[in-house]
Amino acid sequence: MKPLQRILSFAKPHQSYLLGSIVFNLLYSLLQIFSIVTMLPILRILFKLDDEVDTSVPPVYSGRFADYFGYLKDLSYYKIQMNINEYGAINVLAMLCVITGVAFLLRNLFRYLGSFLLVNYRVGITKDLRTAMYDKFLKLPVSFFTEQRKGDMMSRISNDIGAVEGGIMGSLVDILNSPFMIISSLVTLFILSPKLTLFSLLVFPIMGWMISFVGKSLKKKATAAQEELGNLFSLVDETLKSSKVIKIFNADKILKSRFNATTDNWQKYAIGMSRRRELASPMSEFLGSITILIITWYAGTEIIDGTNKDPVTFLAFIGVFFQILDPAKKLSNAISAIQGGMASLDRVSEVLDYDLKIDEAESPIAINTLNDKIVFDHIGFYYDKDNVILKNFNLTIPKGKTIALVGQSGSGKTTIANLLARFYDVSEGEILVDGVNIKDLKVTDYRKLLGMVTQESVLFNDSVFNNILMGKPDATEAEVIAASKIANAHQFIENLPDKYYTNIGDDGNKLSGGQKQRISIARAVLKNPPIMILDEATSALDTESERFVQDALEKMMENRTSLVIAHRLSTIQKADWIVVMERGEIVEQGTHHDLFAQNGVYRKLVELQNFG
Repeated sequence: MKPLQRILSFAKPHQSYLLGSIVFNLLYSLLQIFSIVTMLPILRILFKLDDEVDTSVPPVYSGRFADYFGYLKDLSYYKIQMNINEYGAINVLAMLCVITGVAFLLRNLFRYLGSFLLVNYRVGITKDLRTAMYDKFLKLPVSFFTEQRKGDMMSRISNDIGAVEGGIMGSLVDILNSPFMIISSLVTLFILSPKLTLFSLLVFPIMGWMISFVGKSLKKKATAAQEELGNLFSLVDETLKSSKVIKIFNADKILKSRFNATTDNWQKYAIGMSRRRELASPMSEFLGSITILIITWYAGTEIIDGTNKDPVTFLAFIGVFFQILDPAKKLSNAISAIQGGMASLDRVSEVLDYDLKIDEAESPIAINTLNDKIVFDHIGFYYDKDNVILKNFNLTIPKGKTIALVGQSGSGKTTIANLLARFYDVSEGEILVDGVNIKDLKVTDYRKLLGMVTQESVLFNDSVFNNILMGKPDATEAEVIAASKIANAHQFIENLPDKYYTNIGDDGNKLSGGQKQRISIARAVLKNPPIMILDEATSALDTESERFVQDALEKMMENRTSLVIAHRLSTIQKADWIVVMERGEIVEQGTHHDLFAQNGVYRKLVELQNFG
């Protein structure tokens, strides 16, 4: 989707605010001109520049459009003279001052209301844009987060959307106000003096070309600056998560050097961007000033030599023309800011337009349980033809059985788990659940059948209770406690300061590795899925913690279909079937005793771990 279309699609629910703002800004622009024009008769009365207007016959409109504005001018002077004749010049002057004062009051009131409504419009769009990006994060496949840096994604949802708000949405007030002001001012200038107005028009094409030139170079600098800011966020994210490693290896100098290099690059691009942005305003102001000087010279020569006997009109003309300079300057600044914001919008759009890859079928099949078996039928998986992860993988997992995958790192075990969970789609073959390809199943229904416990416990900065509750959001406290008991977690949870309502910190850092893993298991137990995937669930634990966790896992896997990936072969001796993998292929399979007796790859792995 094109950036402009994207903004318009997000703007549609908030368009009532925009329409209201346009109305008030239009009124503001008209009153701004009106408040200046009303000064013209005030000056004429003060300096007694007008001969007494003939009030015996009111002015008549000729019917030609070219004479209409002149007719309005004559009519206004006629009305003013009528009032001077009836009430006196001093009273009419007071009345004109009151009218002008009211015009100024209403003008600023309408300006406030227009800006007030635009704030609702701007903040509403920004909120929706940020929500859409977060929703996209939740939908993106696992592969996206292995390719992209988390810090860069944080930068996009915070800084880039902030830049869209400040650059594009923040410039809406000026984008709406300025054209109204410029157009209404030009119309007024034509009424006052068409000849002088022609001079003022000469500057606009030059100004437009310069603004366009600055805007294009600004977008390039803004893109580079936002990318460097993403690098900076990524580096900060890595630093916060790796503090122990940094300190033990005295790596602070290395990281400081990287950080300084990133901030130096960002500074270079940000300064370049700011220089170009700040150039727009002085350029437009200078060109406007030159135009005023040309007008002053031209009109001044006419006044001096007596050709022009109406200096008040000239003063009003200059006053109205000054009203163009400020909106022209704001318009040029707004265009520059929008160009900078477009670079950030492109980075946001890159995420929002990312191909999910894990597509759901047009008419997905609902599923609520596993009735028979899971079949991997001639599975192949690769990122490209030269990087094959799995080839010709065949395996059947009957309902209620525990199948274990073993092998050296990089043999493809975790890939099998990821394919079963449909974090990735297979490159060749198909995975069948009760004879149905998982690509044809409704993704949300299918994942309700799955539970997963990984090597790294994924916990959230919340209470123990809420972390476990994620497995079944509508569960009761009694169900959470029952799941914790099965996971051998209840006892240590009861010893925490606030028991189940203790906050466990970022990534559960207030707990030990074994405690974190048991909470992860409790979460999976609470979900009570028919299919369980265990990916190195005990490999990072000490012996005592492993015993508690292994006992919890065995309880959880009773009468459940399980796929277990393990480095520690002692944990999978009770598995119904063991599959030995090497370089993405099955090299052996059977029970523990059968494989051990074969004196092949499996036995070598067992003997390396010193048990048998």
